[in-house]
Amino acid sequence: MTNSTSTTARAGRREWTAFGVLMLPLLLVSMDVSVLYFAIPSISADLEPSGTQQLWIFDIYAFVLAGLLMTMGSLGDRIGHRRLLLIGAAAFGTASLVAAYANSAETLIAARAVVGIGGATLMPSTMALLRTMFTDPGQRAKAIGMWSGVMTAGIALGSVMSGVLVEYFWWGSVFLVNLPAMVLLLVLGRALLPESKNPAPGPFDWPSIPLSMAAVLPVVYGLKEIPSEGWNVRYVVSITVGLLFAALFVHRQRTTASPMISPALFRGRGFGPSVALNLVSAFGIMGSAYFTTQYLQSVLDKSALEAALWALLPSVPIGAAAPAATALVQKGVDRAHVVTAGFAIAAGGFALLSLAGTDSMWLVLVACAVLAVGGVIVMSQIMDLAMGTAPVERAGTASSLMETGTEFGGALGMAVLGSIGTAVYRHEMPASAPAEARETLGGALALADEVPGLATVAREAFTSGMTGAAIAGAVLLAGAAVLAAVTLRGVRAAQCKTPDGQCSPSGV
Repeated sequence: MTNSTSTTARAGRREWTAFGVLMLPLLLVSMDVSVLYFAIPSISADLEPSGTQQLWIFDIYAFVLAGLLMTMGSLGDRIGHRRLLLIGAAAFGTASLVAAYANSAETLIAARAVVGIGGATLMPSTMALLRTMFTDPGQRAKAIGMWSGVMTAGIALGSVMSGVLVEYFWWGSVFLVNLPAMVLLLVLGRALLPESKNPAPGPFDWPSIPLSMAAVLPVVYGLKEIPSEGWNVRYVVSITVGLLFAALFVHRQRTTASPMISPALFRGRGFGPSVALNLVSAFGIMGSAYFTTQYLQSVLDKSALEAALWALLPSVPIGAAAPAATALVQKGVDRAHVVTAGFAIAAGGFALLSLAGTDSMWLVLVACAVLAVGGVIVMSQIMDLAMGTAPVERAGTASSLMETGTEFGGALGMAVLGSIGTAVYRHEMPASAPAEARETLGGALALADEVPGLATVAREAFTSGMTGAAIAGAVLLAGAAVLAAVTLRGVRAAQCKTPDGQCSPSGV
């Protein structure tokens, strides 16, 4: 079945069962972002990778995923999202099996890269199929809210699951857990999932593939390295090169006859602001995580697994946030007001975080919970608006744009807020402290036994840096709340019926 028009038929038991099947790969794809947090030491002991190889083992998955999201979203619109999903599931599962039994660093890096390719097919395909199965606006909003909650929870669960599995099994077990879900998806997906694709997509724009990757990868790489290495010239050059390719990519999309990303998507009022606001929300969530994970481990002196278990607590209220926001919109509350409230709540989380001292675990956990709730409210409503505005035929492309924005926002949040926190930390550290101690908290703690009182001073300086970054985050999200109130006022998801992406949202 190929969907080329929008209907309002309500989904039944079959669709909701298929939705449950779709959530399994989404959970695993999001978990794989953080699944190596505790496995890396064991992998290093067994495979003895070089420092560069260890970085690639950890980062290659996220880089490949981010670089191919737009390509896979557009490809799915052309060949069918169910077909692409099943191909991706087979690749994801097979590569996970190879990774589990890898006997060299090179093999593990290659396998992780293929897992990233599979992940890039799965994420936009799940959202595009969701858009196809749930044409009723209320049901679609509920499903997208659950989708957002699963994705956010998966990132938090990945590190904890990694710690538990490595504690009782060997490091390869963190990859083997992917297999049952992928097998289930391959068995049930063909029977339960509808096919969805653009009936008249035009020729595939092959030159846009290297252009999109050249735009995304250097920027994400530079932004990911800046928090730990600082504004090194090579990272600034990397970001600059990526932005230049991004300009070339946008130019091609606006001038070629059959673009990978149709400019028509942005003609519907609400889609462009949705992409931007989604990026800002990811900025806040990932930017705060850069500090709170270090705070639990290095300031409060928790073990890595203990810190990960405590970090699960802020995820508990996430499950209720998206459904509550959806219920408000369905009762007639303007979506702009709900998104504005979400940003205001997230800004309040940052404000709470700015009050933390060196012994404020519960305050930090509450702040993280408030921030996460606000972020999920924003992301669920923004994603629903974007997918409702986009035509079914371009659902994969629209989803991939939103997810790429999430990757950019997360990397940008860690880079900007991380840099602010580092600058404050270095300013607060006494000039008499060793050079390594003035660079990072980890460097200071490594010298704590040699320099009396250094650990206390460093922890206080790090907390001051977290305060400075939290204030900056609160100001940014408060500004985003104002932006959402202005740009989304009166905008509702459209019922798009034409392949060219022309939409007429009601309420405008």
